[in-house]
Amino acid sequence: MLHGNPTWSFIFRDLVRDVVRGGARAIAVDHVGCGLSDKPQRYPYRLARHVENLAHLLDHVLDLPEVHLVLHDWGGAIGAGYALHSLPKIRSLVLMNTAAFFLPRCPLRIRLARLPGLGEFGVRVCNGFVRASLRMATAAPEKLTPAVRAGYLAPYADYSDRVAHLGFVRDIPLSPRHPTRPVLERIQTGLPRLAGIPKLLCWGMRDFVFNESFLEKWLQFFPDAAVRRFPTAGHFLLEDARIEVNAAICDFLARQTAPAAAGAAE
Repeated sequence: MLHGNPTWSFIFRDLVRDVVRGGARAIAVDHVGCGLSDKPQRYPYRLARHVENLAHLLDHVLDLPEVHLVLHDWGGAIGAGYALHSLPKIRSLVLMNTAAFFLPRCPLRIRLARLPGLGEFGVRVCNGFVRASLRMATAAPEKLTPAVRAGYLAPYADYSDRVAHLGFVRDIPLSPRHPTRPVLERIQTGLPRLAGIPKLLCWGMRDFVFNESFLEKWLQFFPDAAVRRFPTAGHFLLEDARIEVNAAICDFLARQTAPAAAGAAE
């Protein structure tokens, strides 16, 4: 399970529990700079490095023989990059309000966070990216309990803790000259190689960033993917429609692992 910016693996807390109850192993990753991972201050917070880190963890440290990827936000590009790197291991993909391709759409509030000076002050000094997300990335912010809000904020207590938030924002490759642009374009070009892998698209339809145009773009690549639209959920669909989304994912994963489980039992 791969999170995005400015969240951490906390967003998967209930899904981890439900997947484990179903008999599978759940691994929720905190990218470098996020959650409970180290937060180096001088570090290349770039898409290519996040893909490399994931490959090192899953293929070498954990040495997993097969992987089902559950991807949200930046997790989509990172996970797709890994999937293309380790294609024989990938058994299924769950994609939630994410992208692994370039669309020329970036809301003004995110563009402002990229500006020199202003972006650093807002994102790192004021913790504005997390605090704004707790209002804007959910369709029903009033439903987030104080404990849940505290959970999202917990790893990002001070200026140094928020270094990756700014790194991710600045790594959005809006310019053709951006160093991550060719990396993302290679991933996008490689997406057809994932065509034969079972996929589930879970989409919060009230997302102000990854709106329906991103969902439609995914379906251009993978027209046979199963789709679940959640009309009252925003970007944080795992909060807004937690029970329904978790049930859809667990049901999908159970169907992908059932033949292997049956064969092992025999």
